[in-house]
Amino acid sequence: MPSYFRQVPDFEYVNTTKDGRKISDYTRVKNLFKRGKLRDDIFGDLSFFTKYQIIGDERPDNVAYKVYDDETLDWLVLIANNIVNVQTEWPLSQQAFYNFLIDKYGSEEVLGQVHHYECTGVKNAVGATIAKAGLIVPQNFTVSYFDSTLGQTVTQSNITKEVTNLEYEEKIQNDKRNIFLLKPTYINVVLNDMEQIMPYKKGSTQYVNATLKKGDNIRLFQ
Repeated sequence: MPSYFRQVPDFEYVNTTKDGRKISDYTRVKNLFKRGKLRDDIFGDLSFFTKYQIIGDERPDNVAYKVYDDETLDWLVLIANNIVNVQTEWPLSQQAFYNFLIDKYGSEEVLGQVHHYECTGVKNAVGATIAKAGLIVPQNFTVSYFDSTLGQTVTQSNITKEVTNLEYEEKIQNDKRNIFLLKPTYINVVLNDMEQIMPYKKGSTQYVNATLKKGDNIRLFQ
C-alpha cells in the first residue's frame, strides 16, 4: 500500500538559504500542513476500532505489520489515535525511558523518592464512593461524612499512599500503551478518503496541479 508521505502533496517555497543563488530559486518540500485525518463519522464511532496495548519497545510500524501485515500503514496507527508527535505521545523504548528518567531526576536514587500522595479510596456503608481512589491529596488527608445508614458522622484517616517518581513516570508511559486501532475491514475506506483529502483543489493562486502548490516570490516584485 502507498506510504503516507507519498500521498502528501508538495509545496515550493522561495529558497532564502545560501544555496539559493538566484532570487527565483525555489525549494520543493512535502506540505506537512496538509495533514490527513479520519473523517468524523469514523473517528467518533468506537465500533470501527479495536483496543490494542503496545508491548515492550514496539514502534508504530511494528504494530502496523502485526495488525495489518503492512508496516507502511504506521501512519494509520498514529492518526487513529490523533498522535502528532511520536517522540512525546508514543511510549518510549526501555533505554530511552531510562535516559529520560536520569536526565529529569538526576540519579536512580531520586527515582525512589515520593512524587505525591494519592487517596486509596473511601466508600460508605452501602458502597457509594465518598472519595475516589487515585486522587492526588496531602499526606495527612482525612475524610469526614455523614453516613445515613449508620446514622452518624464518620471520619476516616490513613487513606493515602505514596507514589514515587518512578511510579509516576511509569504510569504516564503505561497510559500511552493503551491505544485504538482501526479494524482491518475499514482500511480501504480510509485509503479512499485520503485520495480525496490530499490532492489540492483548483482555485488558489498558488495552485500548480493536484500535487503541487508554489509560494509567491515577493523578492521578484521588490
